Amino acid sequence: MKHIPRKRFGQNFLKDPSVLDAIIDAIAPRPEDIMVEIGPGMGAMTERLLPHLKRMDAVELDRDLVSFLKKKFKDTPLTIHQGDALAFDFQSLQPALGQKIRIVGNLPYNISTPLLFHLMTFADHVRDQHFMLQKEVVERMAAGHGSKAYGRLSIMLQWRYDIDMLFTVPPTAFSPAPKVDSAIVRMIPKTSPVPCNLENLSKVVTQAFSQRRKIIRNNLAPLFSEKALELAGIDPAKRPEQLTLEQFITLSNQLQETR
Repeated sequence: MKHIPRKRFGQNFLKDPSVLDAIIDAIAPRPEDIMVEIGPGMGAMTERLLPHLKRMDAVELDRDLVSFLKKKFKDTPLTIHQGDALAFDFQSLQPALGQKIRIVGNLPYNISTPLLFHLMTFADHVRDQHFMLQKEVVERMAAGHGSKAYGRLSIMLQWRYDIDMLFTVPPTAFSPAPKVDSAIVRMIPKTSPVPCNLENLSKVVTQAFSQRRKIIRNNLAPLFSEKALELAGIDPAKRPEQLTLEQFITLSNQLQETR
């Protein structure tokens, strides 16, 4: 099948065998795994995962690719779900016995951030996630406080996951070649994340980074007084990227009582 990649679906298909092998090595699939692939495309990664598995599921939006994949993998343990990953219920793929699922995928750049937040709602049911994403996005996801890349994405995701950037992938590994470098990220849900009101955390972090160059006394003024920041053990003269995840959680948990 000749498939013309569709820009509206953010399709850039991975083709480099050495990169695919490196990804499979990083994932280390086992026969008992419940593996779920988001956006299998033409099935390059699917083809390498299947020999290791007794069961595999894939979520694909493009109806033409769904038809192609069903024919290509008709005699394999692959189940293909046609639909939008942004609206898909990943918990529905978890077996009744409670075994956690593993999620992999070359995520479309144009929906990567909302998709990551959608997946976070299923973190209790997930063992790990391995994704190909734009390198800049992965750097932001994994950044520590004090880094220029550290911001809302870093804090919101690191509250729920341990995140590691594994290796980078050049544009030449794809067809068509994107204009940016990519990277593989590993995300492991934390077994006991610090209790936190996620809505409040998002509100605090968004407000704190509304103007990165300003100090948090100014940025957080609509939410906290200077005294409230000091009582929380936070220096009001610091810039937002200097605050740790734990400090942002402290502020989010105090938001209701300080307003």
